Amino acid sequence: MVLLTSLWRAITHTKALEESSGEMETTFFETVYRITYIAGFSNSDHGFFYKLYSNTVKLMIATFMVGEVWYMITFASSLDTVIEQLNATLIQVMALFRYKYMRMHEHVYKNLATSMQLSNLDTSTPARKALVDYWMEKSETYLKLMLGLGSLTLAVWYVFPLVDDIEYNLTVNLWLGVDWRRPSRYPIVYIIHIVAFHYTAFFIMVNDVIMQAHLIHLICQYTVLADCFENILDDCEKDFKGLSRDQLIRDSSFREVYISRLGLLVEQHKKILMHTMELRKIISPPMLGQVAASSLQICFAGYQVAMTLTVSFIKFSMSLLFLGYNLFELFVICRWCDEIKIQSENISNALYCSGWECGVATMAGVRARLMLVATRASKPIVLTAGGITELSLNSYSNLVKTSYSALTVLLGMRHE
Repeated sequence: MVLLTSLWRAITHTKALEESSGEMETTFFETVYRITYIAGFSNSDHGFFYKLYSNTVKLMIATFMVGEVWYMITFASSLDTVIEQLNATLIQVMALFRYKYMRMHEHVYKNLATSMQLSNLDTSTPARKALVDYWMEKSETYLKLMLGLGSLTLAVWYVFPLVDDIEYNLTVNLWLGVDWRRPSRYPIVYIIHIVAFHYTAFFIMVNDVIMQAHLIHLICQYTVLADCFENILDDCEKDFKGLSRDQLIRDSSFREVYISRLGLLVEQHKKILMHTMELRKIISPPMLGQVAASSLQICFAGYQVAMTLTVSFIKFSMSLLFLGYNLFELFVICRWCDEIKIQSENISNALYCSGWECGVATMAGVRARLMLVATRASKPIVLTAGGITELSLNSYSNLVKTSYSALTVLLGMRHE
């Protein structure tokens, strides 16, 4: 295991880690940066050989996608074939759309990645360190789940052409421009096809892990800030041993420390809100397309699961795992967007429990700041898909129900 870890670190040594703003960014995004690097989509590495590799990967993915679309337009005739092609094409096109928006707003994502380090959130207490560790573990766990489910899906897709009843078959139908259904050509075409399909699939997964890492990073900042607000009195009392709360409130030095600490937390709250609003703005258009595409993919994948249940176990497994990845992909985004809404609102609860009733609200400027933060936090930030639908678990469940209803209609049409 140590040897594999060392090898992984050696082949994924990206400049993004050298440009990291500090420990927090490295801890939250190291795995994401390494995966992005090996997939050929790192924006921080500009060496000649890496650029050659990256451009080759992108050209291969683009050619692969064009071949799929061309086959669907030219050769797909039956409903089953069209649905099969649409399933693969939709998820790839949406990944391309989302990647385009990420590149257009690259500076925003970089600011988000460095924001926790630059905002100097106080993580000095054991409770706050535990909060950071908790969300770091969550980020790593869900990243592994996403890559694991995606890789398992790919493994079944790779095997299927070798065990089906068709003598010469590929994982995904696409137009190649040559007659490859010959014993001498098929192995070469199959290997090239698998490599292109593999990179295309990991391009999709890279988009997903980047998104979920940034969302969890924001959630962590909200939870740490809430703890800072809730324990502001305890933090300010550390240097004033032996004084009661009443004595502290009348102490000019304590009042100065408290007001300074509160002002810092208010500024941090403003920065986190600004970063969240920026993220909401740039993910709204691509997520509208993602939600629309996912509803169709869930419906089509469910159709394939139903149609292949009694036909082929491998084909059924392919369809089921593809459906599972689509459901999990959208679930992860909706869950973390929902959590951002909850944690941004939780700031007002933390302020209410901050001990303001002990007399600190009588200090000059404190009441106004507390009211300002509480008022803003009482209106939680809601991330949306195109401003039309909220990205939340409730919306996710409604989308799944709608897709299921469409599936029943599609199956009814198939049986007529």
